[in-house]
Amino acid sequence: VQLVESGGGLVQAGGSLTLSCAASGFTFDHYAIGWFRQTPGKEREFVATSDWTGVSTDYTDSVKGRFTISRDNAKNTGYLQMNTLKPEDTAVYYCAAVRSGQGWRPRGRYDYWGQGTQVTVSS
Repeated sequence: VQLVESGGGLVQAGGSLTLSCAASGFTFDHYAIGWFRQTPGKEREFVATSDWTGVSTDYTDSVKGRFTISRDNAKNTGYLQMNTLKPEDTAVYYCAAVRSGQGWRPRGRYDYWGQGTQVTVSS
């Protein structure tokens, strides 16, 4: 089982990035996915989640209207499109998967995690 994030990097405030999460070793379309982020000294926090279809999504308030979670089950890949980035979005971003039809906010619900990708937003 593997989740591999990519697409992180350094971007100026107001810019955009798209993170990808490539899944392998399990039946991706039987799993909901989530994106979380973590900064040094803080707990890993929920960012967004999608059900197994990609139709039902949920976001933390601070990213609503700026971030979009999506998935391509044919490619076993999840995405997080991040627009209008702010310095406070700087963090390591992790994707996760849970064997469930619906998405979840609590990180403890998730079965599998990626290794994370760094996103740095400069002011």
